[in-house]
Amino acid sequence: MNRNLVLVSALGAGLMTAAGVAQTAPQAPAAPATQAAPAAAPVAPQAIPAKIALVAFEQAVFATNEGQKAVQDVQKKYEPKKAQIDTLAQEVESLKKQLQSAPATLSDEERASRLKAIDTKEKQLNRDAEDAQTAYNADLQEAYAKVAQKVSVTLKTYVANNGFTLLLDVSNQQSAVMWAVQNTDVTQAVVDAYNTSSGVAAPAPSAPSAGRPARPSGTTTTPRSTTPRPATPPK
Repeated sequence: MNRNLVLVSALGAGLMTAAGVAQTAPQAPAAPATQAAPAAAPVAPQAIPAKIALVAFEQAVFATNEGQKAVQDVQKKYEPKKAQIDTLAQEVESLKKQLQSAPATLSDEERASRLKAIDTKEKQLNRDAEDAQTAYNADLQEAYAKVAQKVSVTLKTYVANNGFTLLLDVSNQQSAVMWAVQNTDVTQAVVDAYNTSSGVAAPAPSAPSAGRPARPSGTTTTPRSTTPRPATPPK
């Protein structure tokens, strides 16, 4: 907007000066009107030799040293919650086994009381596991987005420097690409390039995490995140 104002002011000043000159100088005869120049012809599309690159972008982000470290940080954050859920799951299974092995002489009132205790703990287990999974997915998505933004810059620079004319992301299993020559996949090359530019050292391998606690029968399954999860979630 300031540039437009300066331009308008300059034009105004020029017009005022021209008006003053016109008043003092003899008026020259008007020049004959000239015909307007023809409009430039539109540029026709032109086919160029294609050099196509494929990249599994999401996998590349998690494969970088920085991406691996980000995942480990998220997992470490949820280790206490995972241990708590594991303990609760073991309690539920223990109560079920105790009820199954109870003598036939167990009163109906006592049996109902035990069933109620199991149901209460089972509901708490499901609720805690689903809340933890939702929070875990959100933190993992946030960590992914931070690294992905930087990896994207490296990716675009790499394909531009290597003369590629088209880049296709094959991260999604529903990708339209059914087959491609192996040397068109630049995923690992981009990971290596980003590791070099970022200066982040490869993280130490994390200890194998325990499997998910057994979910009580009849419970629903927690929806899975759309972001690929390279390691076991906290439940």
